[in-house]
Amino acid sequence: MKLSFLLVGAICLVWVDRAAGRNSSDAVRELVQSKIQERSPELLAFYKDLHAHPELSFVEEQTSAHVADRLRQAGYEVSTGLGKYGVVGVLRNGSGPTVLLRTDMDALPVKEQTGLPYASSVIGKDPQGNEVPVIHACGHDMNMTCVLGAATVLAQIKDQWHGTLVVIGQPAEERGGGARAMLADGLFSRFPRPDFCLALHDDAEIAAGSIGYIPGYALANVDSVNITIHGVGGHGAYPHKTKDPVVLAAQIVLALQTIVSREIQPGEPAVLPDRDASGVRRVGRSRAGQELVRALRTAWNVLTADASRRRTGDLR
Repeated sequence: MKLSFLLVGAICLVWVDRAAGRNSSDAVRELVQSKIQERSPELLAFYKDLHAHPELSFVEEQTSAHVADRLRQAGYEVSTGLGKYGVVGVLRNGSGPTVLLRTDMDALPVKEQTGLPYASSVIGKDPQGNEVPVIHACGHDMNMTCVLGAATVLAQIKDQWHGTLVVIGQPAEERGGGARAMLADGLFSRFPRPDFCLALHDDAEIAAGSIGYIPGYALANVDSVNITIHGVGGHGAYPHKTKDPVVLAAQIVLALQTIVSREIQPGEPAVLPDRDASGVRRVGRSRAGQELVRALRTAWNVLTADASRRRTGDLR
C-alpha cells in the first residue's frame, strides 16, 4: 500500500497548491505526511475491507454506504442515490476554486485466486441473473482508499487552503454507465461545478512508490457493441447451400484489426500495441447457435444459422 498512501499525499498537495495559489512549503508537506501516517493503519484496514466485499456495477449498495459514511465523518455535506448508487460529498471552505476528486466503486465478475487472507469470496449476480464471483481486480478499492484518505486529510488541514472540495463516488465504471447516470441525475446542476477535476487509476506497470502522468489523455473511454450475424443453416454435407455465420464472424474479427491500418488517417489516435492506444481493442466473446454445448453434443454435422460476438473496446 506504499503507492496508495503516496497518492493520498500527492492529491492533498496538488489541491493545497491549487486552492492556496502557491507551491506547498516544506511545513505543509510535513503536515500532510504526518496526517497520512496517523491514518495509515485505518486506511489499510479500510482497503482490506473494501477488497474483501466487492460489489458489481449498479449494485454498489454497501460500498456506496461506506463511502458516504466516511465523508460524513470527515465533515462533508453528503448526498446519496445519484445515478442509483452515486455519492457526492461537498466541503465548503470560503471563496476559491472548486475542485472535484473522483473515485470509482464497482468490481468485476472475476474469481480471485490471490490466496490473500482478505481475498474476496463474494458471489454476486450479473445483469442476466447468473451467479458470478466478484473481485476488485481493477483497483477500485485502492482508488476509494486514496480519494477518501485525501478527503479526510484535507478536511483536517482546512487552514491551509480555501475553496470548495467536491468528492464523488461513481458507480458502474466497469459497465460504462455510472458517470452518465450521475450527470443525468444533476451532478453538475445540483452541486458546485468544478473548475478542476482530479482522478486516478492504479497501473501494474508502474513501480510501487511512483506516480505516472502524461499530458492529455491518460486512458481511453470504454464502450462495447454486440453484433449478431444471421446466416443460413444446413447440413454439414451441403455446406455450399449454407451461409456460415461462424466464418463470417471470423472475417469480421480480422477486418476490425485493419480499421486502423487502412481506414484511419495517419496521425490520428488509433489502435497501437501500447498503453496509449484507442479505438477497437478486442473481441471479448464469441458464440454460435442457440445452445452451443448442446449442439456439439447432439449434432456434430449441423451448421448453425446464427452467430453472435461481443466486442469490448477502448474508444476515444
